[in-house]
Amino acid sequence: MLDALVAADVRFVLIGGMAAILHGDVGVTLDVDIAPAFDDANLDRLAAALRSLDARIRAESVAEGRPFDCSGGFLRQLGPEGILNLTTSAGDVDVMFKPDGTGGFDDLRSDSVVIELSGTVIRAASLADIIRSKAAADREKDRAALPRLRRLLERVSR
Repeated sequence: MLDALVAADVRFVLIGGMAAILHGDVGVTLDVDIAPAFDDANLDRLAAALRSLDARIRAESVAEGRPFDCSGGFLRQLGPEGILNLTTSAGDVDVMFKPDGTGGFDDLRSDSVVIELSGTVIRAASLADIIRSKAAADREKDRAALPRLRRLLERVSR
């Protein structure tokens, strides 16, 4: 999935559980969370990448997901604080233009780290930013992960 985004030249920061795992967290996640830049050209590239992955809106009642207008125009209509939960041929992806507790792509990019995964180079949110976002989201699963993530941050900051 990430390779499709990179191949389409989508500007994004990997966030959430997968980014935390890349920092050394032992948590488990079943999806990829990204914070893409919210500009017209990037939204068009993101839509093209999502179409190449046969993206559909994730719905509990429909295992294969619901089709939608996967276009830059649709993504623009979501607005800069929009969220889109998708299922794709490469797995589930959550697109969050402004994750809780952050200013979005530019804010997250400023402290992000560059990581290579099987030849694909991506930006992952800093561990501090992951913690900040999970604390602001205040979901049960995020609250459960925070002590572990804070211990990890303390260890890697030494």
